[in-house]
Amino acid sequence: MRNFLWLLFISILISLASGIYFKNSVDAIIGERIIGFTVLTGAFIYLPLFLYHRWKDKRLQDYTLSEENLKKMKERNFK
Repeated sequence: MRNFLWLLFISILISLASGIYFKNSVDAIIGERIIGFTVLTGAFIYLPLFLYHRWKDKRLQDYTLSEENLKKMKERNFK
């Protein structure tokens, strides 16, 4: 999964760079379409896959501010 995410990220960067190149030198409309497709791909494909990969096997309770976690933080501060 990690290699796939790297490959997808690099392809998104290359697509963005080519969209900027097309927009500035070849054809503005095609460049804007490439940039738009790249942003949509990054937002709706890459971001959910990345978040799933990072949060897999993690407990959400470890990162929320609950009474139990507040007590643990207070105990650490008083030591």
